[in-house]
Amino acid sequence: MDVLRRVWGYSEFRGMQGDAIRNLISGGDTLVLFPTGKGKSLCYQLPALCMGGTAIVVSPLVALMRDQVEELKELGVPAGAIWSEQSPDDANNVRRQLRSGQLKLLYVTPERLATGSLDSMLGNGDISLIAVDEAHCISVWGNNFRKDYLALGRLKEMYPTIPVVALTATADTRTRQDIIKLLNLHDPEVFVDSFDRKNISYEILPRSNPRGQLLDFLKRHKGESGIVYCLSRKKVEETVEWLNESGIRAKHYHARLDPALKAANQDAFRLEEGLCLVATVAFGMGINKPNVRYVVHLDLPSSIESYYQETGRAGRDGLPAEAFMVFGMQDIVQRSRMIDEGDASDQVKRIERAKLNALVGICETTACRRQAILGHFGEQHPGRCGNCDTCTKPIETWDGTEAAIKALAAIYRTGERFGVGHVIDVLIGKLTDKTKRFGHVDLAVFGAGREFNAAGWQSIYRQLLALNLIRVEHDEFGAMKLQEQAAAVFKKERSVTLRRDRSVTRRTKRSIEPSNYSSRSGLSADDREVFEALRQERLAIARELGVAPYVIFPDTTLIAFATSRPSTLDEMLEVSGVGPTKLERYGARFLDALEIALR
Repeated sequence: MDVLRRVWGYSEFRGMQGDAIRNLISGGDTLVLFPTGKGKSLCYQLPALCMGGTAIVVSPLVALMRDQVEELKELGVPAGAIWSEQSPDDANNVRRQLRSGQLKLLYVTPERLATGSLDSMLGNGDISLIAVDEAHCISVWGNNFRKDYLALGRLKEMYPTIPVVALTATADTRTRQDIIKLLNLHDPEVFVDSFDRKNISYEILPRSNPRGQLLDFLKRHKGESGIVYCLSRKKVEETVEWLNESGIRAKHYHARLDPALKAANQDAFRLEEGLCLVATVAFGMGINKPNVRYVVHLDLPSSIESYYQETGRAGRDGLPAEAFMVFGMQDIVQRSRMIDEGDASDQVKRIERAKLNALVGICETTACRRQAILGHFGEQHPGRCGNCDTCTKPIETWDGTEAAIKALAAIYRTGERFGVGHVIDVLIGKLTDKTKRFGHVDLAVFGAGREFNAAGWQSIYRQLLALNLIRVEHDEFGAMKLQEQAAAVFKKERSVTLRRDRSVTRRTKRSIEPSNYSSRSGLSADDREVFEALRQERLAIARELGVAPYVIFPDTTLIAFATSRPSTLDEMLEVSGVGPTKLERYGARFLDALEIALR
């Protein structure tokens, strides 16, 4: 506890941190499953300072390593990193520090570890512990599987007496079992904290006017940092161009981007405030920026695990944040096609389809979204969370049995050979070359569904897909097929309850308040002015040092300064997140900034 206070400036552990730390210090293998923002990194960083030798931290992304090394150095903790594309001089300098015993933590990518043994890196140095971050990457069942992680199982064979800690924010039961088995963990203690990110608000809407929906959402987050995810590089680039033309400062990130520009855009997101980063999933895992206030999905992710992990990049500081997504039938079709066209085994494809269907179920649910998300991870929640759209704006349901029968009949009568667009044209009686060429204008179902427009039938077919009454066959150009369960609906042995999609223009007062999700929410007008002055001072210091602003102090600490208004260094030391090292480096400047702001 003394180390926690002296180095990090905190007076107590969060959740199960203390138990996990004590188990690791005692030499036991450990599996830590904490949601993003619950402090997984501390579970190996603090033991590294309490134990002799150097802690080896395997981390999948260079950006994450750089961030954490930067933060540790600001705390006065000697840390370094080695990765494949590092300059020879920088790598040799880290090795010299390592072999001379100067480093308490060494971060290394799994790829770099595979090209050179730890012994050759360490020289005569001692290893205190081995931490494997984003450990779900070792399992083919987990999100973001990486082949390089498979080699990490040898570490326990090479260093059988060294404790190993595996850490992840997303792992179902099968993935947890894989982590333990493939890393050769010896009778590990498993610490699973609640996956409930209470500070994140969830909202999912049917896609209607995606740019308008996005712009409406971003207006609520003026001056705040966030991420917008798109499925394709083309959509990323088009969205960035449109956002900048609309007066929203945005940059892009995807795997095919020029490496120098990609690094520059990522650094801009780390170092600046109020920037919107539009990205593919190539950006994200291991993001260390705590004050991401929103995450938007303009396309459907691949699974609940992906959705949870990506939305979890918002609000790591515990302050209010928003997760917003729009989706449509085409998303489901496209994601299904990607699964079918992939090179995975049939068994893995079945798992991926099941995970996609589970996510579609989350999108179409009329119940509490938080309850549904947590239930996927085996965690019970009573529902009515009060912080998701289905709770704050309850969904109206209706008896859709007759509509479902018409929808299923249209698929059947057209021979189960056509995609959703054509089948809807048949239902609403639309004369097209295709409906005339195939003789579908003569079918009894032609025009039988005029009580709904095309968007209404899109919603119905999405929900029938989520209910497993239909499927999409991509080998047959997206043709919709009836599932076995559809027969019970035809026979009226099974009723179908459907949700009635809200108009996207219907918003409650709660959802349009610009300050509702702001990191400054709850502050008085005077305190907000003080906070903004402190934020400007933090930004000035960060630019002088070339580090991210949150490395100096997180927003939570600045808010505490703004509300408690310490007038001495001793009073400042009592604020959570202020340790002796940071107090010595920055305390006087923030006291001066406070004094000026309060004049």
